[in-house]
Amino acid sequence: MKEWVAEDLLSIRERAYLHLKNLILEGEYTAGDRLVERELAEKLNISRTPIREALFRLESQGFVKTVPRKGVVVSQISTEDIIEVFTILSSLEVLASKLAAQKLDNHTKEELDNWIEKLEFALENKNTSDIANLHMDISHVLYRAAKSPKLYEMLVDLMDYIRAFADIGRRVEGRMEEAMREHLAVLKAVRDQEVEMAEYLTKIHIENSKKAYLNSINKKGE
Repeated sequence: MKEWVAEDLLSIRERAYLHLKNLILEGEYTAGDRLVERELAEKLNISRTPIREALFRLESQGFVKTVPRKGVVVSQISTEDIIEVFTILSSLEVLASKLAAQKLDNHTKEELDNWIEKLEFALENKNTSDIANLHMDISHVLYRAAKSPKLYEMLVDLMDYIRAFADIGRRVEGRMEEAMREHLAVLKAVRDQEVEMAEYLTKIHIENSKKAYLNSINKKGE
């Protein structure tokens, strides 16, 4: 791994945190794996302090936990945890859609039109790779459109949990395309400032995503 350039202490802390979180979300580290400060610091070629702070931050978010006589290990995310995240996400995304529609300005409208065009093109051409890549980008667009920094921060944190399990739900046949069509409908409602419709469509999208996840889990258990 390349040596990190120390632009400032804050950037090192943030980069250590994001790097470790991505390793967990991408399955490099799985539930029960130990995360040893010294080893991680050596791998990233940085001091142990930003690693320690990153692990503390990850623990506060539930990604890791401290186990007696074992140290820091990657947490097991339960189905109950995921359902709880969906419940919280539903309320916050509905609020984001509402605010985005209410606060729509010309710049945001133009941005939404561009994303609507991209998504329509991907769906029309059934480009599953593009559709999958657009998912997180579109979510960020909607969150920013709400023009609420605190809400944006909370939603982005929840998106990290989504990355850990959303792919499971999207493996349900046809769900990925269906989810993108739901996103498209929400984008259009926000662009047209149809506040109540944007709220309703967002709630339906989250509920369908939760159902797809649960269906996938149930099939795995059969």
